Amino acid sequence: MIKTDVLVIGSGPAGSSAAKHAALGGAKVIVIDKKSEIGAPKRCAEGVSKAGLADLGIEPNVRWVTKELDGVRLVSPNGTNVWLTSDEIELPEAGYILERKIFDKYMAMDAARAGAEIKIKTLAHGMRKEGDAYVVTCEHMGELFEIKANIIIAADGPESRVARWAGLRTATKATNMESGIQFEMVGVEMEKQDVIEFYFGSVAPGGYAWIFPKGDDIANVGLAVITNDTDKTPYEHLKDFVANCPATQNAQAVEFNIGGDPVGGMPKKIYDDNILVCGDAAGQVNPLTGGGIISGMKGGMHAGIVAASAIADGDFSKDRLKEYDKNIRDDIGHEIDKYLKVKDYALSLSDEELDSVADAFQDVEFEKVSTTELVKNLIKVSPKALLKLGKLL
Repeated sequence: MIKTDVLVIGSGPAGSSAAKHAALGGAKVIVIDKKSEIGAPKRCAEGVSKAGLADLGIEPNVRWVTKELDGVRLVSPNGTNVWLTSDEIELPEAGYILERKIFDKYMAMDAARAGAEIKIKTLAHGMRKEGDAYVVTCEHMGELFEIKANIIIAADGPESRVARWAGLRTATKATNMESGIQFEMVGVEMEKQDVIEFYFGSVAPGGYAWIFPKGDDIANVGLAVITNDTDKTPYEHLKDFVANCPATQNAQAVEFNIGGDPVGGMPKKIYDDNILVCGDAAGQVNPLTGGGIISGMKGGMHAGIVAASAIADGDFSKDRLKEYDKNIRDDIGHEIDKYLKVKDYALSLSDEELDSVADAFQDVEFEKVSTTELVKNLIKVSPKALLKLGKLL
């Protein structure tokens, strides 16, 4: 049996962030991941904000940044465009498109440099409580072994098995689980190569479609849908979008990605004796945009810091670990709750109402590009939005 202070299960951005900060805090840390290569396959559109990286103390690196962004294009169901670019407004939330296969690996390397031990191609089969610790049964290359840890950090993605093993109810309801599906394509003909595009309405019921440029004529082209809102499969929706979108008429797919995106907010309880849950496993995702890289890494950071402090104190109880819950909710909880309400409102709009909002936005002067600014102006142009969302600002 291997013994450690902290065992992180899952080495996506959230797990690597947790491992890094726990190790920096002086804890002995092991990270396990079932994949042979950290970061592959990718499961997202790969966008992050500059401000989010800065909050985490991460400097952009040319090895994993593929494109710096200069704005946003919003497209309503009838094709009405709303352009929000740096030509006319501030871009405090401008960001980057990543190469996740490299970014995730670099974040794991940061954790290793901080002192964490990484075990790839290592699958957690189950865990049991033993005294004031958990024992996790693992498999590597057909061989079984056990790791005993005072604190488990579950960063194993949506529908976390680890949290369930610990008795936590973190599963996302089907109505709050978007099915994300995406091609990486070549030959994409965008009007502006440094602007991300969002398409709304029945093109992607319960979500939206996107085109995220990665350089030259390469882009991530995908969509996210709530499957119980549609009779078609996510793949059929994506094929229809690609067939009808002007930007993809001459494009070809070179990669295919799928994954679930929990957009129902954080569960009520994401900690207990000897365990913390972070990242997608804890619903640390913007419910409106579906983005979870930065918020998940913040969850990992707070989990790692609290875990290291608890190890130093010799106290792994839920009363000690609830500090994590307070810290992460103080950091991102309000934003998640706010955008959950905005998402629910947006889902109530018909294609005709979305077209009307886009038309009204033609006469609105945006001061900056941010989700909050978008909501503020939505309330200005829509009485229905004022009634539903006015209290959020």
